[in-house]
Amino acid sequence: MHPPIDYESSEEALDRAVQLLRPAKAVAVLTGAGISAESGLATFRGAGGLWEGHRVEDVATPRAFLRDPELVWRFYNLRRANLAAVKPNPGHLALVELENRLGAGFTLVTQNVDGLHQAAGNKNVLEIHGTLRRVRCVCCERVTDHGVEPLADLPHCAACGALLRPDVVWFEEPLPTDIWDRSVSAAASCDCFLVVGTSAVVYPAAGLIDVARMDGADVIEANLDRSAASSRVDVLLLGPSGTTLPELIKRLH
Repeated sequence: MHPPIDYESSEEALDRAVQLLRPAKAVAVLTGAGISAESGLATFRGAGGLWEGHRVEDVATPRAFLRDPELVWRFYNLRRANLAAVKPNPGHLALVELENRLGAGFTLVTQNVDGLHQAAGNKNVLEIHGTLRRVRCVCCERVTDHGVEPLADLPHCAACGALLRPDVVWFEEPLPTDIWDRSVSAAASCDCFLVVGTSAVVYPAAGLIDVARMDGADVIEANLDRSAASSRVDVLLLGPSGTTLPELIKRLH
């Protein structure tokens, strides 16, 4: 294991990434907001973390929902409306190609809640932060998938009449245990770990990078800029993932 070399050219980095990825039988991928940003979805953290003057943390917590559910739903309904206007980009499609190449040896762990990986065609996707496409009843816990169809300003459960909430993991909430356990297992058992479009500052998700490293996996990062993880990866591919990932997958053939 060694950190990326500052003077390494993009061509050299791509060649080294191919050398690490080509022999891998098991690959785990961690994606963050950067890959969705290339499809036109806002990265609130990168935009200063503000929405209508509110910190995102103040509209994405259980306390915020108890205090002002209409405000929280306005935030999430706008995010849901954005989903209807975007589609997967070449970076998403490259990861579909990688899954097709590896079959059962491929696991995609995403921090994103937009469902674009599934829309692109990925199958083994672990959504550790949930998804905007589903809602969950605060009373009976019934979960329903509404895709990107518009919801009421303050939607209620068709089964029991109680308030619905987005089926996402808010700040201050634990990750879903089963999905997280599968994510850790994938990171621990992979030969190569691919980090795509994440700032690597949100934990426990960013901790998967260290899980993979400690268990001997090679780590490749594809990011627009250096991240908190860049000093501890084997290869850093700088640039839009919609450019670097397709080129990486093309060179595997």
